Amino acid sequence: MDGKVRSVTILGSTGSVGTNTVELVEREPGKFRVEALVANRNVEKLADQAKRLKAKLAVVSDASAYQALKEALFGTGIEAAAGSQAVVEAAERPAEWVMAAIVGAAGLHPTLAAVKRGATIGLANKETLVCAGALVMKAVAEHKATLVPVDSEHSAIFQVFDFDQKDQIDKIILTASGGPFRTKSSEEMERMTPEQAVAHPNWSMGAKISVDSATMMNKGLELIEAYHLFGLPENQIEILVHPQSVVHSLVAYHDGSVLAQLGTPDMRTPIAYALAYPARMTTPGKRLDLGAVANLTFEAPDPVRFPALRITRAALQTGGGAPTALNAANEVAVQAFLSRHIGFLDVARVVERTVESLAGSGIGDLDDIMALDGSARRIAGDLVRKVMAAQ
Repeated sequence: MDGKVRSVTILGSTGSVGTNTVELVEREPGKFRVEALVANRNVEKLADQAKRLKAKLAVVSDASAYQALKEALFGTGIEAAAGSQAVVEAAERPAEWVMAAIVGAAGLHPTLAAVKRGATIGLANKETLVCAGALVMKAVAEHKATLVPVDSEHSAIFQVFDFDQKDQIDKIILTASGGPFRTKSSEEMERMTPEQAVAHPNWSMGAKISVDSATMMNKGLELIEAYHLFGLPENQIEILVHPQSVVHSLVAYHDGSVLAQLGTPDMRTPIAYALAYPARMTTPGKRLDLGAVANLTFEAPDPVRFPALRITRAALQTGGGAPTALNAANEVAVQAFLSRHIGFLDVARVVERTVESLAGSGIGDLDDIMALDGSARRIAGDLVRKVMAAQ
């Protein structure tokens, strides 16, 4: 990095990605200045981060937590705010770089706010592109914003993708660990608990994304995200299971070359790449020792045991509002599973039936997207209640 101090805002600072971002910023205290930190409702952790990083503003999206945050920051000079509009206003503040790590569709409005002022955005919220990809990418081009993907797979592709010679690319290959249930039968998965689903074998992640990894819905969402980020048709995006999580993704070119980015499974690596972009910064992660790894294996995913892959690809092929409905239904279904209201395999069933119920729905602008998102959540909620009643 050059000697310039980079101003940063972290949306979702108390989650897994946000916490790792805070750690990296703290490692380089003279290179970053924190404009704002945003969390959902974890006041204690947010206030601690804001004090340590000397943030100008701390925001909780849960308006009921405002008083607690204000009291926690009393006497520090750090401004406190709360509510969904305050989150958007935090993204609008003049930070050069914004980490977009608010989980789910809730991250769409603040991410768009940062895009519309031309910021450089570390995009860790894949749902933003899943439910509003065309709209977001149009805004990126219009406002000359920069999106640097933070998902390890998209970061890997971004690093080896020749944007100036896109016509020379055969396909991109998203690798997947296969999650904790990679070798389980459908009968075994029917009995899996939330604790088992969030116990990822390689990565340390939040509960929602861990369940998405277990269902492989995460990889399907990444398929849709890659479609928007890299501008390749759906049939040029492949998914390959790679249990060691060392090869993070690959790009295949017309001449037979296949370029890959490798590293240990540590989210601090892609976060640091985005945080310092276009430069690079040192991270504390363990360095890759291929001799110690010894074996790298690959296998095709099983669409029968993991129907989320089929469902997401079909939604992308359908287009219109299908990906928006899929994303909303998945958020509802995952939360229902984590709350023990439905079984593990019910997650994909709820999502598929919700998307089918809204077949033909179109989207034109942000209002359409939010209306469809709401409809999908209501339908998914009804389906969850039917599953519960049948148990």
